[in-house]
Amino acid sequence: MFLRTILNTAHRMVYPFLSTFARGLGVDISTMSLLMTVRSLIGAFSPLFAPIADRRGRKFGMLLGTVIFTLGVGLVAIHPAIWTLAAALILAVLGKYIFDPAMQSYFGDRVPYAQRGTALAVTEVAWSMAFIVGVPAMGFLIAKFGWSAPFPVLTILGIFIFITVWRIVPREDPHHALTSDSRAGYRAVLTSVPAIAGISIAMWASAGNELVNVIFGVWLEDSFGLKIAALAGASAVIGISELSGEGLVAFTTDRLGKPLALTIGLICNALAALLLPFIGKTQTGALIGLFLFYITFEYIMVSHIPLMTEIVPGARATMLSMNVTGHSIGRALGAFLAAIIYQRFGFLFIALLAAVFNIAGLLALKRMQRR
Repeated sequence: MFLRTILNTAHRMVYPFLSTFARGLGVDISTMSLLMTVRSLIGAFSPLFAPIADRRGRKFGMLLGTVIFTLGVGLVAIHPAIWTLAAALILAVLGKYIFDPAMQSYFGDRVPYAQRGTALAVTEVAWSMAFIVGVPAMGFLIAKFGWSAPFPVLTILGIFIFITVWRIVPREDPHHALTSDSRAGYRAVLTSVPAIAGISIAMWASAGNELVNVIFGVWLEDSFGLKIAALAGASAVIGISELSGEGLVAFTTDRLGKPLALTIGLICNALAALLLPFIGKTQTGALIGLFLFYITFEYIMVSHIPLMTEIVPGARATMLSMNVTGHSIGRALGAFLAAIIYQRFGFLFIALLAAVFNIAGLLALKRMQRR
């Protein structure tokens, strides 16, 4: 959880400081939105690396992901520029998308399905801790030293992740038999209707979330004139909401059953999206609305992961990497549409489309349950 907090901080700090990065680089919001779209699309290629953790072991996958992440953030630390930031966004997310399925498979191999929701919810606390601790810390560095200040710190922390995984994760793994046929894993996932339906849930839910992710910092700044410190504080509020969502998953998902918990999350997130523009007319109302939106989305995500770990257990890392593809395509779709819709139609239409995407995810879940 602690190590993933570092990875997630690098991933999430771009959202609240999108305008700050744009000003520091001398580019507009549309350019940054395009970079976010490209970053999201990179995750669509994660299945190319999925067999690594199945063939070479979970530890190897985690270490490889860490090396790629550290190389990416290190580029900006050495030479801050638009092209190094673009490379850092791509490499950091690629490293994260290699690390996460390997880590989730490591726990999936060891923790019984009946308790897996709780176990993975603990690791998912990293999402909220990134916003509660990581992003405010990066905001402090940005305010004091400039937009590129977080990247040298993240480079050092990336080296720390590598050393920690190398020392803690055992080299010999009796819980996982290495596979030799990568194509069999792909076939098992791509020919499974429940697997495809589950991947589409990830796609639709992430598309709706990314619409708000990309725009919320710009929306708060446009509506209330919030500056860097205040945006970091808003990120902490979102982090607290996500921590609450992860706590709810830990206490309820294994008891309710993963599909029912996921249904509740999708419905509540759609309602929270619809509520957001109406209660967001004041700064306090906007923060309450974001709290509700992110707590329900986190409930979706953390209920979804343990469900996906058991759909194709013979190719668990491949399945989880394909699930990342669903998230990535959804985030790319949301990032691509966010700036266009916000600039032309305003935040109300962002919220409406986010609700529609959640309804599409609910229909995909019903399809999964029928099969």
